[in-house]
Amino acid sequence: MPATPIKGRGSLSNQNSRFDAHTRVAFDDDWPAAQEEPPWRPATTVTAERARSIITRNASPDIPFEQSINPYRGCEHGCIYCYARPSHAYLNLSPGLDFETRLYAKENAAEVLRGELSRPSYRPRVIVLGSNTDPYQPIERRLGITRAILQVLSEFGHPVGITTKSASITRDLDLLADMASRRLLRVFMSIGTLDRHIARTLEPRASTPAARMEAVRALSRQGIPTGVLVAPVVPALTDHDMERILGQAAEAGALDAWYALLRLPREVAGLFVEWLRAHHPLKEAHVMNQLRQMHGGKIYESEFSVRMRGTGVFADLLRQRFQKACARFGLNARRVELDVTQFTRPAEAASRQLTLF
Repeated sequence: MPATPIKGRGSLSNQNSRFDAHTRVAFDDDWPAAQEEPPWRPATTVTAERARSIITRNASPDIPFEQSINPYRGCEHGCIYCYARPSHAYLNLSPGLDFETRLYAKENAAEVLRGELSRPSYRPRVIVLGSNTDPYQPIERRLGITRAILQVLSEFGHPVGITTKSASITRDLDLLADMASRRLLRVFMSIGTLDRHIARTLEPRASTPAARMEAVRALSRQGIPTGVLVAPVVPALTDHDMERILGQAAEAGALDAWYALLRLPREVAGLFVEWLRAHHPLKEAHVMNQLRQMHGGKIYESEFSVRMRGTGVFADLLRQRFQKACARFGLNARRVELDVTQFTRPAEAASRQLTLF
């Protein structure tokens, strides 16, 4: 049965977790659908979670950070391409609609972080917020977990990088500007397309591309080092926007830029193809064929050195376009390095450990 788009949701279905013992498949039994039934719109539910640890360590050679924090599991933005979707399978939930409707909030994140930073064995390295799910997704407005984490990091003088596709980050301008003035913070705004109509179904509950660009401007005006992440680049669908995104971001005050090719690990591949068939059926073959050409004939290549950029003629062309556009608009000319030397444990934390002298 063809899947029907759900207003305000990226995924069209709730595909089973790969760990489920049973698989359920819908089929057309020729019975007419009840016309009076309203369309199904799953509500968002948030479950409070007590985290035992909060800092995740990363050893991937193609990711420029070693530590990250994710205040939430799942993401209400509903981006159909999100590479984090398969992580919901470990909760015995679907990477489809469950990922964007059944969310988990680490309510004690700030408290646990304070404890981890207070350990004598801890050595400061930049922490990134938003490596898996967006720290400024809609429920942050109500829960404020990300802000609480930033307050702890500010108190300890700990550097942090933030990646988001939400203009609501500007709600924390006071805190962000203070940390940036001490070289403790930088922001990357993710903008993969400027086409509002594509974005409305591709990333349905994220801020509009125009609102994100205005957030880049607002952050830059406050002296906050801000960059733009052109991601994901979807061949034959959004790749034509790359130069325009970089140009508008530079005009808004962005200092640097980065890009990443569409990644479709595990269940994300099926969900994305389902989305393409519903919203861009005439482009499905073109998009998927170009993606395969960039991944050596496969839909997804997991090798560290090529998974984000791809290989082949189209990947090389994309790389050249990006480099030339950055040079033209003055992006990546200088980089603001965050300062790890300011890290210090507050007196109340340090007093827990008696010194020998």
